[in-house]
Amino acid sequence: MKPEVTSNDTGSRRPLVLLLLFGVLWLVASGVLGLAASVQVHSPRFLEGCACLTYGRLSALAETAFVYGWLANAGLALALWTLGRLAGEPLRAQSWAVLGAVFWNVGVAAALGGVATGDATGFALLGLPGYVHALLLFSYAAIALSGILAWAGRLRLVAYASQWYAAAALFLFPWILSVAHVMLFSAPARGVVQAVAAGWYAQCAWSLWLAPLALAVAYYVVPRATGRTLPSYEFASLGFWCLVFIGGLTAGHALVGGPVPAWIPSIAVVAGAILLFHALVVVLNLRGAFAGGGVALRFIGFGLGAYALNIAAGALTAFHALSVRTQFTFVDEALRQLALYGAASTILMGGIYFAVPRITGRAWLSGGLVRAHGALTFAGIVLLVGCLGAAGIAQGRGLADPAVAFPEIARQTRPWLAAATAAQAMLLLGNMALALNFAVTAWRLLGAAEPAAFEAPAATEAPLP
Repeated sequence: MKPEVTSNDTGSRRPLVLLLLFGVLWLVASGVLGLAASVQVHSPRFLEGCACLTYGRLSALAETAFVYGWLANAGLALALWTLGRLAGEPLRAQSWAVLGAVFWNVGVAAALGGVATGDATGFALLGLPGYVHALLLFSYAAIALSGILAWAGRLRLVAYASQWYAAAALFLFPWILSVAHVMLFSAPARGVVQAVAAGWYAQCAWSLWLAPLALAVAYYVVPRATGRTLPSYEFASLGFWCLVFIGGLTAGHALVGGPVPAWIPSIAVVAGAILLFHALVVVLNLRGAFAGGGVALRFIGFGLGAYALNIAAGALTAFHALSVRTQFTFVDEALRQLALYGAASTILMGGIYFAVPRITGRAWLSGGLVRAHGALTFAGIVLLVGCLGAAGIAQGRGLADPAVAFPEIARQTRPWLAAATAAQAMLLLGNMALALNFAVTAWRLLGAAEPAAFEAPAATEAPLP
């Protein structure tokens, strides 16, 4: 059997390695910032003498570096790799992709500088100052061009699910960011409409951009790693269109009880329940990932479990009976970390462990670093989400009791928040292990040629009828 490392991989190496390198660097940076912000939650005097490192700015810096630095770079690299592989030829317009990667990360760095100097917006998942949006849109279009050309030049007229999700992410993000820029920056809406627009962007950035990037990777890697066709594949298109049409409608669950028309949170409740069908389809299609068998599948299986759990928890907490106890508490942060770190990030990490040896033609340098990264990441996510959820439940119980003072609520949540800080430290150590392993593995491209160590399994995704 011939090695799976092909000319399609080696011919597309330059933009993919560059995007992944930027991604892992931002991952470590976001871990450092997130750890510092986590310490400040229970120890407010930490870094109190530095205005640019107050909690509000640190949390926005960590979120921006994680979402637009790590998830965007890694997700785009793996989406381009998937589309190029299924197109059967090296990526085209690679110079544009390299240019876009450089300017995208320049834009992210400029956004972090703006946030640190006081230009944070205060919007969830959109802490980016408005003056960097145009640069990010241009950069994203330049990167996406390679993927769009691969999509248009695919070998089969009927596409695979991995191509649907990757193409959707490439097409939808510029529209989402453009609409949000108009509604919140260039011609800002007033009053409650602004809160609705901000909530819509945050939910769409997750449901229509980050989640499709991760699912594109899962739908490609799982059948390749297992060598088996995907079960219940005929339902994959229903799951895809359910996410595209319903995902953004769940934004109103954050506005339950707020001064908005009642139909907005009501639609969110119904949409959250319908989205459970999408989660069921994804789990049925990709249940092979839960059988294990390799480091990539372990990461992807963990991420898929977190993805389904996040959708189920989001549907439950959208109901008023629960939202009155969880809204404006650390439960919201626990669900956000479950989605971004537990689902999207771990699936992309699994994709990196599968793709990098095929892109570079080199095995990972250190199996010990791979195992350390997996153990620290899985334990850190479980501890982080669990502690934030417990802190949120204690916080909600105290807020619902008028006899409990705010200092007492802070005392009750402090041990849980300290444990969450320990979880952040574990995640940072795991991220450093991944970054070191990737950097050395990529650096070996400059050395002597080595034989490829990975062979192709017998089957890919199930063909559509």
